[in-house]
Amino acid sequence: MTAQIHEGLILDGEETSMAFCPPLPDGHPRFFEPGPDDAVRNEDHDVQESTDCWRGYQGTWEIKDGRFYLIGLRGRFRLRDGEPLLASWFSGVLRIPKGEVLQYVHMGFGSVYEQEVHAKVEKGLVVETRVVDNRRKQHDKKELGLRNLPGGENRFPGDDEL
Repeated sequence: MTAQIHEGLILDGEETSMAFCPPLPDGHPRFFEPGPDDAVRNEDHDVQESTDCWRGYQGTWEIKDGRFYLIGLRGRFRLRDGEPLLASWFSGVLRIPKGEVLQYVHMGFGSVYEQEVHAKVEKGLVVETRVVDNRRKQHDKKELGLRNLPGGENRFPGDDEL
C-alpha cells in the first residue's frame, strides 16, 4: 500500500489539504465519468493510474461560512460547471494537517503532522472544530499503518468525542 495524495482544501481563503477523502454521492447529476475519448480523461492520467490515489480522483473542497463545499474534481470523475456544491450528503470528521510531518507512514493517510484540525461536518455544515497537537505524543508506526488500510483510513482517534 502507498501513502495517498491529499484532497485539496480552501480554508479561510487559503489553500491547504485534507488527509482525508470524503465520499462522493452516488448518482448526483453534477458528477460524471469522462469517456475514453474525452480530453479531460487523458490529462488526468497521473491521478487515475497512480498507486498514491486508490480512489482514482482528487477533489478540491472549500470550507466557507461554516459550510463544506466541493468545488472541483480531477481524474476518474468530474464536476459539471456551476456553483460550488454544498456537500449535504457528507457527515463525518475532516482531518486537516498543519505543520511538518512528524511521522511518515507509507499507507493511506497515516502520516502524523505537528497539528491537525478536525472539523466535524453534519450534512455539509461544519458544527465543531478542534485542534489536535501531536508534537508531544508517541506514535506507533505499525499501528498507524494498520489503521490506514483501505476502508479504515478516514477514522481518527478521539473523533467520536466530537
